[in-house]
Order: sequence, then structure tokens, then C-alpha cells
Amino acid sequence: MKSSEIITNNDGSIYHLFLKPGQFAKDIIFVGDPFRVDIVSKYLNNIEFTIQNREFKSVTGYYDEKRISVISTGIGGSNIDIVINELDILFNYDFSERKWKKNHTSLNFIRIGTSGSISEDIPVDSFLLSESALDLNSQLSSYDLKNYSSKNMSKIVLNNNQKLLCFKSSQDLFKKFDSNNIYKGLTATCNGFYNFQGRNTRIPLMTLIDFEDLNKLTHNGIIVTNLEMETAIIYGLSDFLGHQAVSLNAILANRVQKSYSENPTDVINSLIEYTLNRI
Repeated sequence: MKSSEIITNNDGSIYHLFLKPGQFAKDIIFVGDPFRVDIVSKYLNNIEFTIQNREFKSVTGYYDEKRISVISTGIGGSNIDIVINELDILFNYDFSERKWKKNHTSLNFIRIGTSGSISEDIPVDSFLLSESALDLNSQLSSYDLKNYSSKNMSKIVLNNNQKLLCFKSSQDLFKKFDSNNIYKGLTATCNGFYNFQGRNTRIPLMTLIDFEDLNKLTHNGIIVTNLEMETAIIYGLSDFLGHQAVSLNAILANRVQKSYSENPTDVINSLIEYTLNRI
């Protein structure tokens, strides 16, 4: 591989994440906010290291006897593209020979994120497990998928006949984090928070997200339940690269009811505890 394609720093670490091979566990928690890495780390023992570059803060330690890593991805699918590709490189690329390894290592990506419900039936302060996720703004279409097929990938057609990619979560991880206390749904992933999710500011919007139309979209009998900015990209890239992924959402807003959580920090902390107790 050319040095311009897989870039390393002078100390041998991968370009954006500042991580070296061997520093990360195969079970990896994704959070958006770097400060949330500190919250998760309080539950860990035998911390091996902590490092941060830009919005990417990383920690590896143990929860009980299980080695896990936590990384902040920042906001949005573009950052997810960086994080997943560079983590894949750490495990599946030979830095000294500058070529891909013959034996593939599969990773488990577990997202703990925040989201907004677009369903009357999914209230603020609840948890939602993304059974599938829809790439609403077609970010993943920038990859050449003409000859790619997967049982986890399908296409959903919008009213304008645009075909959007939809990906399932890892079934093994889904079963691990499922319970009677968590909602299940089809998550729509947007490339931004304001324009892409139809929020009105002082700038007029050309088009608005029609929640009624989104609610009519189904995949395997599941309706679109919530909006956020990362899950479909995590599911899609994981599928392309042979990794497993699941996304857990703290529902902080209900866009239909125009309500927002009064205790978002408590809800997020409860979801972190829920996830760690099942990891």
C-alpha cells in the first residue's frame, strides 16, 4: 500500500486515532463525546492507557475480567468512516510489510449514542436497540458496491424512487443487548443535525423531513423509529469489512411530540450501565 493511502505518524501510530497495533481490544465501545469516554472509564479497572487526538479519545481497560476499549468518534458519519477504517487497519494490516494480513480479525463495535424518536410509541428517556439502520443521505453509496452482496444489506425505496441502503445489526450482538426493557426499531441515519434532520433555524429549508412518510417506510415489518447520525454508517462499514456491530440509543427527544429529556445525563449514564452489564 502507498504511504498516501494508509498514513502513519512518526511513532508508528495510525494517522487520526494515534493508536498502535495491540493497544485495542476486539470489543470496542463507540461514544460520540470525548467526555463520555471518561464516564465509561470510571467503570473500568486496570486501565492500560488513555490517548486523545482531536475528537478521538481512546481508553483500553477491563470490565470485570473482560478487556474492552472505548473510543469517542465525534459527530456524524464522516467521522465513523475514519474510525472504523483505521481500527480495521490496526488489526488487519501489517505495518512493517505494508500489506493486508492473510488472516482476518473480526471486531465487535458497540455504539452507545443519543437519538430522537419520531414515533408516538417511543417516549423520551427510553432505550432503543437499532435492529436495522437506513442510510438516509446515501453516504455509503460512495463505495463501489456493484459486485457486493450481503444478507445484511437491502434497499428501501422512498416516494421519489430513490433507493436507500439499509443494514441489519449483528444478530449475535443484538441478542446480547436485547431485553424486555428496551425498544427495537429501524433507525434512520442523517449526515447532520439541523438541515438533514429537518430542524428549522434562521435558514430556510428547501425540503423538510416528512415524519409521516418516514413512518410508512418498513424493513422486515419494522417501521422507522428514530433519527441519529452514525448507526447506518457503522452497520454498513462493519458489513463491508467483516466486523460485527450494534447500536444502542438513549432517546432524548421526541420530534413528533416536540419534547426533550429533562435529565439527559441520567439517561445516558443508565444506558452505559445497561450496556456494560451485558457486554
